[in-house]
Amino acid sequence: MQILIQLSLSLVGGLLMSRLAKKLSLPAVTAYLVTGLLLGPYCLGALNLMSLGFQSLEEVAALDLISQVALGFIAFTIGNEFRLEQLKHMGKQAITVGILQAVATTVLVDAALIALHLMNPELISLGAAVTLGAIAAATAPAATLMVVRQYKADGPLTKLLLLVVAIDDAVGLILFSASFGVASALESGTISAVTVVVEPLVEILLSLLLGSFAGWVLFRVEKYFHSRSKRLSISIGFVLLTVGLSMAEFEVGGIHCGFSLLLVCMMTGTIFCNICDFSEELMSRVDGWTAPLFVLFFVLSGAELDLKILSNPLALLIGAVYIAARSLGKYLGACGSCALTRCAPNITKYLGITLLPQAGVALGMALTAQQLSDGQMVRNVVLFSVLVYELVGPALTKRALIAAGEIQSEGRTSARRKNPPKAPLRRL
Repeated sequence: MQILIQLSLSLVGGLLMSRLAKKLSLPAVTAYLVTGLLLGPYCLGALNLMSLGFQSLEEVAALDLISQVALGFIAFTIGNEFRLEQLKHMGKQAITVGILQAVATTVLVDAALIALHLMNPELISLGAAVTLGAIAAATAPAATLMVVRQYKADGPLTKLLLLVVAIDDAVGLILFSASFGVASALESGTISAVTVVVEPLVEILLSLLLGSFAGWVLFRVEKYFHSRSKRLSISIGFVLLTVGLSMAEFEVGGIHCGFSLLLVCMMTGTIFCNICDFSEELMSRVDGWTAPLFVLFFVLSGAELDLKILSNPLALLIGAVYIAARSLGKYLGACGSCALTRCAPNITKYLGITLLPQAGVALGMALTAQQLSDGQMVRNVVLFSVLVYELVGPALTKRALIAAGEIQSEGRTSARRKNPPKAPLRRL
């Protein structure tokens, strides 16, 4: 009973808060996150009133399955952006920009935090500095996708952004695995090529293979059904299946093997959309089904933000350096790589701003980094940065897309079609 009441309050409260956010010209994502903070253990949850909010972070963590499923659908949706026709036009640009901006961000954050280490070794360890640099490369696909959907953004910048966000997570995974291996080696005194190079590549390869197979099987199964509702049910079932399979872990010859949830589901969507002639119509129906799920995802994300971090001066100091260096790295990395690939001026100017949001992927990396001797500090810094980026990032993404001319000013709200710009008032 308590879980149902909490989920109900999360869903209804998030949607009601989004109406207030609209009056303040803020994205709905920000409203959902604030709702989560209000329902979390540091606001309403602290009153210890039964079912009114989440009384502890453990209660929020118990609903982690909802967040995992939501991330699976988000990745599946982004995978549908990788259509061959689009890749022919923007594939090289997306891959180049996705890789270069992620690497540039990691290098800049590494440089800033290593400099902090050299000035005061007790402030942050070298291993933690290297690990945080890799975590900085990750971008939150969920917040970006929600802003694009809410405002029906469309244009060259939006199309490139969705491709880059997907590639960014794959690059971030490689960078983190390599950096975490180096950090572990610095602490143990031995460098292992298996953990630094082999295991990250194996994880990516296995994820792409599993996702490709799942996308092909999904298409073959969908062909047996003609009812829209049954095809929708099959699609939902397969995304749930891929999310479940991506959680599997095993060892082969001393090599730890696992899967990336985002890469598996993204590849499933990519293969499916390129071999299925009715994928676009089906995806529009999936989008309608997942809307409440995404609201819950962001409300729960807000509820699990640990506000105690704001009382830790050390984490705030390192977090401020991390946020400044990461923001600069994303912006300069995107500008430089866009100029190198001869992107349009609007893309070069605004893409970096749209890549600032950071959330689930970074928190997952921070959880792994807790194995380091300085791991708790790494987690605290990432928690602080996520708190800042998730509350500010969606609004900045919206402003960048408006400035690029890819979000039209809204007239009468419509959930079924693009909202036309408001007509200018005629003078009498």
